[in-house]
Amino acid sequence: LISKTNTTSGMWRIKQFMQKLGKKPNSKNMDLNNCALDATDLMELGEALETIPHLEELDLSWNNNIGGKLSLLTKRFQTGCKIKILKFTDCSLTTKDGESLAEVLNVLHDLEVLDISFNRNIGCSLKSIAQELKNVPVLKELNLHMCGLKKDSFQYLGRAFQYLPELNKLDLSCNKEIGGGFKDSATHLASFKDLEVLDLHRCCVTEEDMVVLTETALHLPELEILDLSWNKCVGGNLKLLLEALKLATEIRTLRLSSCNLVAEDLTLLALEAQGGHLAKLQKLDLSYNDTVSDEGWATFFQGLTALKELSELDVSLRPSSCRDCGMWFSKLLTDLSKLPAFTEIGMQRWALLESQQRQMESFNQNTKRNVHFDY
Repeated sequence: LISKTNTTSGMWRIKQFMQKLGKKPNSKNMDLNNCALDATDLMELGEALETIPHLEELDLSWNNNIGGKLSLLTKRFQTGCKIKILKFTDCSLTTKDGESLAEVLNVLHDLEVLDISFNRNIGCSLKSIAQELKNVPVLKELNLHMCGLKKDSFQYLGRAFQYLPELNKLDLSCNKEIGGGFKDSATHLASFKDLEVLDLHRCCVTEEDMVVLTETALHLPELEILDLSWNKCVGGNLKLLLEALKLATEIRTLRLSSCNLVAEDLTLLALEAQGGHLAKLQKLDLSYNDTVSDEGWATFFQGLTALKELSELDVSLRPSSCRDCGMWFSKLLTDLSKLPAFTEIGMQRWALLESQQRQMESFNQNTKRNVHFDY
């Protein structure tokens, strides 16, 4: 591992450890994130790549000064490069950088992880990047969080998905302008038989997108983590998703925070749980859904005991809210005692009566459990 801890001045030169590189030709990991690298550093790093032919991981994240200059490094990548993990998170990458990255993918045949998240201008060059993804057939993880993707971006990605049979994590979150773009290409996701993580939170998914994504989910048997948080249209349409999740038997984390869920949605969720279709679910996030009535919460908690492996549940309300816990609180405590793996429940901004607080305080003592109540 070759890494660097930032100096107090925030500036540093690659040359200062060139000699070390010469002594470590078999080094596989280089972590230079948050090092205030500049154009000169990129040039020197490019030269250094020739001295570490076995390098497998390169992390240059959080170096904002390299934006617009990435070609100084990428042009040094040679055929036979063994890099498996490449991270440029939050580097102020430009459209030009995106084109440079696309060009170098044809020599990164062993690439397994590509992370270019938090680069808001990279979306303009996504077409070029997507076209070259065919050169990285063993890619397993693609992170495009907050990359300024547009509606047509997913169409470009969709055409590339056929070349990525081993992809198991896809993060498209916080790309608000991608909403409405799934309908023409979402079916390409069905080719990812090994996809385990699909993150679409804050993507402004439309109702039409929801329908198409639900066709897609039917063909993702290995899906373990699904995040649709902050997509308001999920509320009232959860039935579509739950029908698909009947076949996603490996789902372990489901995040539906701030989705405008209604009582009917939680009733259906409870029924699916009772039907055994979410048997492996461990983490469930239903926070910031103030649109659910007390009756809806009560109905949901009635089916909680069916989630035998559940360990974390979040039903917190929005920061501006405050509601009294209903009569369901006593039932909740009873059900929690029947869930051996349960450790934490988020209940922020739910107001407990004094009697309910006493019930909560005695819960762990009586059941000899250590459940954390965040309220």
